[in-house]
This record gives sequence, C-alpha cells and structure tokens, in this order.
Amino acid sequence: MKVYFDNAATTAMRPQVIESMVEVMQDTYANASATYALGRSAKAIVETSRKYIAKQFGVLDSEIVFTSGGTESNNLILQGAVRDLGVKHIITTKIEHHAVLKTIVYLAADFGVSVHYLPILPDGTIDYLVLEQLLDTLEEDVLVSLMHINNETGVLLDLERVGNLCETNKALFHSDTVQTIGHFDINFKDVKLHFATASAHKFYGPKGIGFAYVNQECKLKALQHGGEQERGLRAGTEALHQIKGMQVALTLGYKKLEEEIKFVLDTKEYLIAELQEKISQIEFNAHSNESSRNYNLLNILLPVSYEKANTILFELDLAGIAVSRGSACQSGSNKPSHVLAEFLSEESLSKTALRLSFSIYNTTNEADYFVEVLSKIIRKYS
Repeated sequence: MKVYFDNAATTAMRPQVIESMVEVMQDTYANASATYALGRSAKAIVETSRKYIAKQFGVLDSEIVFTSGGTESNNLILQGAVRDLGVKHIITTKIEHHAVLKTIVYLAADFGVSVHYLPILPDGTIDYLVLEQLLDTLEEDVLVSLMHINNETGVLLDLERVGNLCETNKALFHSDTVQTIGHFDINFKDVKLHFATASAHKFYGPKGIGFAYVNQECKLKALQHGGEQERGLRAGTEALHQIKGMQVALTLGYKKLEEEIKFVLDTKEYLIAELQEKISQIEFNAHSNESSRNYNLLNILLPVSYEKANTILFELDLAGIAVSRGSACQSGSNKPSHVLAEFLSEESLSKTALRLSFSIYNTTNEADYFVEVLSKIIRKYS
C-alpha cells in the first residue's frame, strides 16, 4: 500500500485540473499579449481566471497578481512594503515559513528594518497581548506579517482580531495564506488584509503558479523588470495553462468545500482515535488533534528519542508511507523543527515529532495501515 500523508507539502492534482490544462495547451497556445484572435482568447482565459479568484476573496480584479507561488508572492510583498511603502518595523514570529523568515532577515540586514518577534504560547498560538502592546508602542510605518495557518502545527491565526488591531494602529497587515487558500473560506476585505499569498499546488492545483493579493492602496513596484504583464508588477509571458489549472482547482475546491472538509476531518479523527488506542504515550503538539484548530494537519510526538527521527522516516518510507517532520523546504535538515522549538519543552524536543497532513484522497484504510506500521517501528526503537 502507498500512503501519502504529506499534503501540506503538496497535493495531487484533481483530474479535472489536469484536463483543463491539457485543453489549454492544445487549443489556446498563443501568447496572451498578442492582439490577434488566438492571443485574445488566451488573454480572456487569464482575465476570466483573475476575475473568479478576485470575486472568491472579495477583492478587485486589479488586486490579484499572478506569480510562481508563495515564495515569490511573499518576496514581492515584503520587499515592496519596505522599498516602496517605507515600512521601518516588521512584527512577525519565528514560526513563519522560511519564505517569510529569510526575506525579513534580508530586509533587516540590507535595509535596516527593525524586526519584532512575537512570543509563542505553549499551545502554539501567538501572544496577542504582546502584539497589541507593540502596535501601541511603535510609531507608524509598521507591517505585521503573520501566517494564517501554521504549516507544521495547523494552529490558526485570528485574522479578524489582528486585522482590527492593525486598522486601529494604522499598520499594514500581510498574511501568508498559502495553507489557507482553497481550504478555508476567507474574505480578504472583511479581515482587513492588505496582502495575502497563495500557491496552487497546496489545493490540488499545479506547481509553479500562485497569486499575491495586493490592496489597491498599496502601490508596489515590480521585483523583476521587462514587459507590462500583470499591470507591470510581474514581467514575463503568462503561464496560461497553469493559471487555468489554478482557477479550476479553486472553483472545485470552494464548490465542494463543506463536503470535503467533513470527509478529511472524519479521516483525521479516525486516525487520532486509532493512534490513541494503539500507541501509548503519544502526544499531539499544539493541540493539533482538536478540530477547532484545523481539519487537515496533525503534529504528533512519539515516545522515541529525536535521534531516531530520520530512521523512523526511512522505515515508514520503505513501507510506502510518506510523512514529514515539518516543512518540505527543510527536509534535509537534521535540526529540530524551528516551529516546535519556539514553544515545546526541552523534554518534548528530545522526542521524535511527525507532521501528518490529509487530503480528499486519503482513506481510513490508509490510516489503519499507517498505525499498524508505526506501532511496529515504535516497539522496535522505544
């Protein structure tokens, strides 16, 4: 049996997404900037997709910028906020994705931006009171950059609460919503976001395509220069088939959202019950076993020393099971997760942590198989 429980890293594409992309590659292959009929047809696909995405998130068409994905979108926004909007202070955490963390480190080193890291509480949430105090204390030119759902623990940020704090204190608000888009219903305007990011391969779409939401009042400039595509914010010929694939993935995802959330949550809760029954001393980091936190991520702590983490992953892989210790961009690291290190005790960090993330393609049979294999491995190494 092959079991894929690493959907926070990437997801399988829906068959309808693949079909839509093939159709575009076969029938509408012209450059979207061309003025003849076939080019206009290509342009129509781009703008129709943009219009759908904008409507889904309650924003203007002109506020959606197509990019290669989350990393480019976060760089466009963070670098632009400092370079073009004069941001002098960034409030964030040390549990952000490295596309945000490393960009902020670069901005601090090269532009002298002051970075303020919020404490993380034992349950994995940010300290909202410290955020409020910082916003009261700092002068203008502040950007708050906090991810909506943590990609390792599944802890959700209260976007509305943060948005209101930022509005009161005239701060800009950026959220890395890569793990959110396609999985949660969200209106960017309602939660007072200025910037958000998305990557299609996180919601059953193609890799290499995503978008940035940039509020019309925030006048950013391009990171790369060339043509006038994306209203001058992102030069280069549009990846038409990928844009169409992303739009189809979003359309299907939001059409079936409630049904698919229930299906995935049922699978997750079944697995939790089996783990609790079959493996003694198992723990769930950041209360990721509670459905109020998230429905598709589970971070578990095994009664096995951290030194055995890579061996456990290897043995799971041999059994046809794909899981991870955290973000895929850190898969080669031997260090403990930078996320868990912010709030777990030394004793907990000395144990092996695994991240499981679920999709519409997972089953309870896969959950049974995973628990069976993991139980044998734990008995072997504990």
